[in-house]
Amino acid sequence: MSKLEIKETEILKDFDDILTFKEFKQVLKLGRNKAYELLQNNIIPSIRIGKSYRIPKINVINYLQNQK
Repeated sequence: MSKLEIKETEILKDFDDILTFKEFKQVLKLGRNKAYELLQNNIIPSIRIGKSYRIPKINVINYLQNQK
C-alpha cells in the first residue's frame, strides 16, 4: 500500500460512512454558516432527508484532498 492509500483509509476512520451535520462541522472545524454554505452550494455533495443533512464521508475526504 502506498502512503497515499494508507492516508485515505486513515482519514476519518473513527466516523461512520455517513456524517451528520454536527459531525461534519466537527471534522472540518467549521462554523454553522460556513458548513451550510458548503452543502447548499454543493461544494461538498450531501443528501438531504427532510430538514437534516447527511454527508457521505468519501465526499468530505475528496474535498480535503482537492484542497491541496
